[in-house]
Amino acid sequence: MSRLEGKYALITGGTSGIGFETAREFLAEGAAVAITGRSRERLEEAARRLGGGRVLPVLSDAGDVPGQAALAARLRQEWPRLDIVMSNAADVTHLPIEEWTEEAFDRLLATNLKGPFFLIKALLPLLSRQASVILVGSVSAFIGHENAAVYGAAKAGLLSLSRGLTYELKERGVRVNGLSPGPTLTDTFAALGPERQAALYDELRRTVPLHRIGTATELAKAAVYLASDESAYTAGTVLRVDGGIGELAY
Repeated sequence: MSRLEGKYALITGGTSGIGFETAREFLAEGAAVAITGRSRERLEEAARRLGGGRVLPVLSDAGDVPGQAALAARLRQEWPRLDIVMSNAADVTHLPIEEWTEEAFDRLLATNLKGPFFLIKALLPLLSRQASVILVGSVSAFIGHENAAVYGAAKAGLLSLSRGLTYELKERGVRVNGLSPGPTLTDTFAALGPERQAALYDELRRTVPLHRIGTATELAKAAVYLASDESAYTAGTVLRVDGGIGELAY
């Protein structure tokens, strides 16, 4: 297929999960894709798995504000323009309020909100007239659940940018939209260990109205819609791909 033929796309946090699967879908639809990550080894492995060629791996920390300007400068060296930006990299730390430190709080906000804002600012000279910016939030921005107060607040702020930046960039023709995943099968909870992870997924399946966990491919296909010209009249909104949990479960 060729829904993104000739387009240049950046995906932050593209080495695994939703970011990786979106890179795969973007490539299949004809786009040239740059992915970022903090690990050179994981970047190179992801690029190899994606087939190389049109994949540009760039070492970058989404929470490093000066690093966003460096990322933009690298893309200007490589490409004539940028048509799609998907801000996907995230700090998914979940802690009870008693365990949060100021350092951990600032690190999460830097990755999930501050960094993406300054990345978009740095990329402005490169964005094409009809560029699509996709901000990946979370259902945690809409519901309260265990240990997610800080994470949810950061994602709510990020999704709010879809409205504010759409207004601010409207004269440039740039569309900004949010993409809000619900529980999705990725490696996010791998650190919990197989037993705790399985128990968590069982609990989520009972909670999600559709009684299943979403897949990274389902989120990637939603991202293709937001990135393509099919969504040319979609701006300043949030597309929820969450099995209904954000609207019905609570």
